[in-house]
Amino acid sequence: MTTYDSSTKFSHNKPSDTKFLPDGLREFFEYRDLGVKDATHGNVLAHITRAKKAPVEGTGWHYHTASFQIVYMLKGWAKFMYEDQVTLVNTGDCVHQKPGIVHYLFDYSSDMEYLEIISPADYGSIPVAGTCAVPAPGPWSVACN
Repeated sequence: MTTYDSSTKFSHNKPSDTKFLPDGLREFFEYRDLGVKDATHGNVLAHITRAKKAPVEGTGWHYHTASFQIVYMLKGWAKFMYEDQVTLVNTGDCVHQKPGIVHYLFDYSSDMEYLEIISPADYGSIPVAGTCAVPAPGPWSVACN
């Protein structure tokens, strides 16, 4: 018989329930909390991240102190370096970022919007030395294929 954690709460978050706010990990993005952190007592964070400002320097090389993390691209695109590989994440793509993977989000479209699910909710972001050179971001007027 499967047992479930009955201490978590039901959560139903509508677009009008929470607004995009600038107070998140990166000042060039906005974040919309989906209420999962509270419902899971901090075990899981689910939020939507969207572009607020054009890319200049990106996130820098880092890794997260998380046991689970996925990014699902809702709109637009983003370019990441995962270790030494450029990875283009387009609308509809899902990326599982394995624990401790060194990465760098360096470019994204003006309409970029992605769902991120990460555990635990209060994870750390640890800056590290780069593993390779990172391409420069392109202007927002250029489409990416």
